[in-house]
Amino acid sequence: MADDAIKEQIYTIPLRSVKTAPRWKRSDRAVSVIREYLTKHMKAEPGMVKLDKTINEKVWSRGNGKPPLSIRVRAAKFEDGEVQAELA
Repeated sequence: MADDAIKEQIYTIPLRSVKTAPRWKRSDRAVSVIREYLTKHMKAEPGMVKLDKTINEKVWSRGNGKPPLSIRVRAAKFEDGEVQAELA
């Protein structure tokens, strides 16, 4: 990802809790769950998590009603507290 990252980690994020949302909101909810998971595990501020477009494309690949059950993400935290995530 980048050489100046303080911490870099690969996470498998479970998205099973997204199935409780209505079908037309599931992919939106999945992106929110990914962002919340990275905020918690990388100890970052909620506004400092940046998701790459490959994550969004993977979540939306089967439409709004059928997001994947889990997703592997490579996340890197930088000195300024920003977390950047991309598909692993």
